[in-house]
Amino acid sequence: MPGSKLKRDEYTKIFTDHYHVVFNTIYTKVGNREDTEDLTQEVFIKIYTALKDFREEANLFTWLYRIAVNYSLNHLNKSKIKSTVSVETVLEPIEYQSMQADEKMDEDRKKTLVFEAINTLPPQQKAVFSLRYHDELPYEEIAKVMKLSVGGAKSNYFHAVKKIGEYVKGKL
Repeated sequence: MPGSKLKRDEYTKIFTDHYHVVFNTIYTKVGNREDTEDLTQEVFIKIYTALKDFREEANLFTWLYRIAVNYSLNHLNKSKIKSTVSVETVLEPIEYQSMQADEKMDEDRKKTLVFEAINTLPPQQKAVFSLRYHDELPYEEIAKVMKLSVGGAKSNYFHAVKKIGEYVKGKL
């Protein structure tokens, strides 16, 4: 069957090229390595079975992201758990340049509070925040991935940032 060989070759290339992106996307939302590995496997099974239905006019990256995000959100909703990610992963890009060396303990406290605040966000806000902040996706791409309007993506991000700020201020 020539078609199945082509499908297998396409799948192998997609798997090789996008495994780490899918894994990291899921991990930033779920935060548990074991669950992330299981979900990543489920996502690639879904991709393999749905590859025949993939419309070429759609962006492959957006399609993969949407599947990974949906599996992550479904997992969080089913298990009713707050996701956890390492503080380093969440806050690595955040810079505290204005802090003095003697404020190191204060810096660690702020990082912990930001980490806690992110974990209090509703799943959709958390996903949008992660896609924008960690993955640095433009709002247009986030809207496609999350099946939101661009305004909806911006609103979710804005509310997430506001909630994170209020949480941190309230705990300091």
